[in-house]
Amino acid sequence: MSRKVRVLLVDDSSVVRQTLSEILSSEPGVEVMATAPDPFIAAEKLRKEVPDVILLDVEMPRMDGITFLHKIMSQHPIPVVICSSLTQAGAETTLRALEYGAVEIILKPRIGAKQFLEESKVRICDAVKAAAMAKVKPIASRALAVAPKLSADAVIAKPKNRAMVQTTEQVVVVGASTGGTEALREFLVAMPLDAPGIVIVQHMPENFTAAFAKRLDGLCKITVKEAENDDTVITGRALIAPGNRHTLLKRSGARYYVEVKDGPFVCRHRPSVDVLFRSAARYAGKNAVAIIMTGMGDDGAKGMREMHDAGAFTIAQDEETSVVFGMPHEAIKLGGVDKIAPLGSIAREMLKRAAG
Repeated sequence: MSRKVRVLLVDDSSVVRQTLSEILSSEPGVEVMATAPDPFIAAEKLRKEVPDVILLDVEMPRMDGITFLHKIMSQHPIPVVICSSLTQAGAETTLRALEYGAVEIILKPRIGAKQFLEESKVRICDAVKAAAMAKVKPIASRALAVAPKLSADAVIAKPKNRAMVQTTEQVVVVGASTGGTEALREFLVAMPLDAPGIVIVQHMPENFTAAFAKRLDGLCKITVKEAENDDTVITGRALIAPGNRHTLLKRSGARYYVEVKDGPFVCRHRPSVDVLFRSAARYAGKNAVAIIMTGMGDDGAKGMREMHDAGAFTIAQDEETSVVFGMPHEAIKLGGVDKIAPLGSIAREMLKRAAG
């Protein structure tokens, strides 16, 4: 970007405000416009100057962050990144933030937040820069050491041969990141009861994927659940990779199932879309449909090319309907995409391909 991304930090902890200020100020292309200990002071600062991104805590005095987010997105939408210490007990609250238009969630521990934030510098800066590029709408319309960026090789070796072909069962694998929670909701709500089995990687913190899956399950005709090791991929069910663990598609005879495992970060993510897609290229090949949705970065781009080369049909969300056109764009650049489609057409395109 030609000018720096200007950030407003809103957190009641002075230690967190100072640490985040130091982290963001050390990143080229980012500056801290102002800080505030609660939403009322933040609102005063917003009257004087509008930032590109707000980094917002949830639990604060005088007004909670979710209420403040709702006011922002109702009146004057600004990209918001939630930086919260809420864990599993507060997952529903933070998922509500995504529904209200927050573009990303960063978890921080209740104890040792300063060290954690310092170690998470890359993720925090990436989230802020992704948010600055995000297309947000009013809710009424809905210099620390950097870890090496590993490829899917760190979890699953490249396939030497094409997938076995002794089955015609179709499977669908989906990858998404920034903006993906709402994109996945729209996609899955459109699924009929006889939709092919679906496995999804959505970049999301640990403890949040179970609540996310439960919420989707209540909205969809199909069953949606957080993936557990050895879950069978069956018609009418979508499995969501658990946060902080890789999920791979596997096969035993005609049965597809998932393996949920630990492993290093791949493309700086765990779970990684590249890992899921590579496993699908190996075990499903031309019997698979791959979909890559809105998100920052390039996780899934190489895996989608591998799926394309293995005979799978591949779909990327278009730029117009993507909150951040990073992951789909990278997949398109690598030549691994058969079809580019707006979000509202992806379900139809997938079902048409699976039926044919």
